[in-house]
Amino acid sequence: MKTTHKGLFKTYIFRLSCMAVGLGSTLTACDEKELLNPLPETSVQADLVFSTPSRVLGQVNGLYKSLKHGNFLGGRYPMLSDIRGEEFLNRLNNIFTGYDAWNHTINSGSNDALTTWSSAYAAINLSNLLIDGLAANPDVVSAEIKAQYIAEAKFVRALSYYSLITFYGQPYVKDGGASSGIPLRLSGQMTSANNSLPSSTVAEIYTQILKDLDEAEASLPLTYSSALLNTTRAHKNTAIALKTRVYLTMGMNDRVIQEAQKIVPEAAPFRSATGVAHQLQPSILTVFRSDYTTTESILSMPMTALDYVSGQSSLGYEFNTNQEYSMNPMGIFGDPTWRSTDARKTMFRTNTSGTYLTKYMHPTFLDYVPVLRYSEVLLNYAEAAAKSGNLAKGAELLTAVRQRSDAGYSFPASAISSGEALVNTILIERRIEFLGEGLRSNDLLRNLLPIPSKGTAPSISPGQPEYIFPIPNAEISANNDL
Repeated sequence: MKTTHKGLFKTYIFRLSCMAVGLGSTLTACDEKELLNPLPETSVQADLVFSTPSRVLGQVNGLYKSLKHGNFLGGRYPMLSDIRGEEFLNRLNNIFTGYDAWNHTINSGSNDALTTWSSAYAAINLSNLLIDGLAANPDVVSAEIKAQYIAEAKFVRALSYYSLITFYGQPYVKDGGASSGIPLRLSGQMTSANNSLPSSTVAEIYTQILKDLDEAEASLPLTYSSALLNTTRAHKNTAIALKTRVYLTMGMNDRVIQEAQKIVPEAAPFRSATGVAHQLQPSILTVFRSDYTTTESILSMPMTALDYVSGQSSLGYEFNTNQEYSMNPMGIFGDPTWRSTDARKTMFRTNTSGTYLTKYMHPTFLDYVPVLRYSEVLLNYAEAAAKSGNLAKGAELLTAVRQRSDAGYSFPASAISSGEALVNTILIERRIEFLGEGLRSNDLLRNLLPIPSKGTAPSISPGQPEYIFPIPNAEISANNDL
C-alpha cells in the first residue's frame, strides 16, 4: 500500500498524542483507532499533551523513539549507508533488504528512497511540534527544563536533517552548497494542508543544522544522572561531537578542530575534561559485547526486550542472522594493513557461503545501535588536522585508535609522512573502525570520491544521478512546489 503524506501526518498525530512514559515505552491504554482518527480540533489534543510535566517529558522521550525507528537510525539508515559502499557483497537480491541501494538501482518509487525520507521527516515534525507546544504552553515546566527540552528537540532535528541531506542532497563540497537540497520544515504540522514547500539549497540546510546544534549545545545539560541517559539522550558533548561530523562533511577543517578541541585534550590519554568523560575503552569488544553505555558511546539507539528493531531493518538480522551481506574480500576486510592481531578482526564468522560481520550478535537483536562514538571524534579531528597540515597531531590521534585494537601496530612512514598519505590512511582506519555503523557512504561522498564497484554492482561517479538518493514519489506527488 502506498504511503502518502496524509497518512504520515496521521502517524505524527498518533505519536504526539500517545504519551511516552519512558524511553521507548508508551501508555498501554492508548486507543490506536481513536488516535489515528483524531478530532478536527487538533489544538485540543495539543493542549492535552502539554498539560503536565510528565506528558511533556513523554514527548521528549518520543523524539528519541522516532530516531530509533527501524527505518531510521535504529537499523535501515546505517545499513543503507554502509552497503552503498564497497565493503559488502549482496547474496539474496532482495529489494526489501536493501538490494536497490547496494546495486545503485534506486528510483523515486523504490522502498529505499522512501524509508529514510518519511522516518526522518517524522522525527523533524515531532521536534517542531515539541518546540511549538512548549512555546504555546510556557508554564508547564520550569524555564530551565523548557530550555533543555527545546535543545533536545533541536538536536534531534539537526541530526535528522543531516541524515536527509547526506542521502538526498549533493555533497556540500561540490559547489559550496549551491545545489538544490530538500524542503526545510521548521514548524509543526498537524494536517496535510501545508505539504507544498520548495526545496532549500544544500547550504541553507547546513546553516540550519549548525544553528540548531549551536543553540542545542548552549542549553543541553553537561551530564545526566546515569550512564544509560548519557548514552541515549543528547547532552552538550553530543552536540559538539555531531558538529565535528557536520563540519568535516562541509570540508571546514578549522571548525572541526575547534569543536573537537572542546572534548579532546591536547595530549594522550585522550579523555574529555568537561561534561561526560568520553574516552576510548581499552577494548572495542566492551563497546559491542558487554556494556553499551560506556563513556565511548556518545549517542546510541537503545534496544530493550519490549522495544527493539528486528527483521529486515535490523542490523543483526541483515549482517549476521540472515546473512544478507557477506564481506567483500576486495574491500576493507582484505586490506593487508588490517592484521589478524587486531581485536576488530574477531567480530566476524565464516562459513561455506562467506564471511559475515558479527558486530551486532545479540540473539534477540538487543544490540544498541551506535550513532556517535568517541573514536569518531578522534578520527574526525585527525583528518581535519591532516588536511590542515598538522601531520603530527593527525598521526597521533590515528595511532590512538589503531593501537587500542592492535597495540603492537606501527604505521609505516609512507602511510603518514605526507598530508595525502595520512588522509588516505585515516580513511582506511575509518573503514575498519566503523564497519557496519553507517559512515562509509558519506565518507565517499564528502570527499567527492567514486563509489567503488563490488560484485555485480558498478562503480558510481560523482557526476552520475545515482550518486545520491532520489526524492521519493510520495513527496513529489504531495508537494506541488517540488
